[in-house]
Amino acid sequence: MGSLKLKLTIAYHGARYKGWQVQKSGITVQQKVEEALKRFFPSVDRVHSSSRTDTGVHARGMVAHVEVQKDEFRIGELKLRLALNAFLPDDVSVTEVKRVPGNFHARFDATGKQYRYMIWNHPALNPLQREVSWHVPRELDFLRMQEGAKFFIGNHDFRAFAVKREYEMRSTIRVVSNCKLYKKDSMLTCLIEGEGFLYKMCRGIVGTLVEVGLGKLKPVDIRNILKSCDRSQAGMTAPAHGLILWKVMYGKKKAK
Repeated sequence: MGSLKLKLTIAYHGARYKGWQVQKSGITVQQKVEEALKRFFPSVDRVHSSSRTDTGVHARGMVAHVEVQKDEFRIGELKLRLALNAFLPDDVSVTEVKRVPGNFHARFDATGKQYRYMIWNHPALNPLQREVSWHVPRELDFLRMQEGAKFFIGNHDFRAFAVKREYEMRSTIRVVSNCKLYKKDSMLTCLIEGEGFLYKMCRGIVGTLVEVGLGKLKPVDIRNILKSCDRSQAGMTAPAHGLILWKVMYGKKKAK
């Protein structure tokens, strides 16, 4: 009989979900995707993702893989995408279905991830951006934030910018390959790329950059906060609803 492997690219608005991963209580995105898949592939057990987004976080390019039995695979990838989306809620969408080799793994084969965090920096709330950006009414110094962002790039211990999980991480050292800000009118976008991230690390980075933009911290303070490995030295954890898993990268890993 045998099986084949499918790679799914998934977008979702995370407002009403307790994150990606199946939980004992609360609705998750993984649960919805698995329910849709089981309508066509009854033998499906689990969908394996590249990342675990937290409660309220959105995604534009989450990647997951699933193994299905060959005798159950009766329609092509394009039709399967349409069929899955017909059974998914309006805030979750499969944007691509692709057959991949049997040894592909959505998480372990990923070479990098890009997150984007949206900040609406205007005295008045923009109702159209309310659920996908953090409203910061006080004026932010964009140039200071740009300067501060550079200190995050490289191989660092990011313990000061992450929140502890129930279990201890083997290592809190991570590589951030890019951290920069863009501005268009009142919308600030913080782009963060790296091989992987600690729990709430991106939101800790953004919260700290906002404090730099407000003048509560100097850009150079970020270097000292990194060295301190002390969460209380860094800025707040930015709200979940401004964060988007933008894309997951695959391909050859860069030599270290």
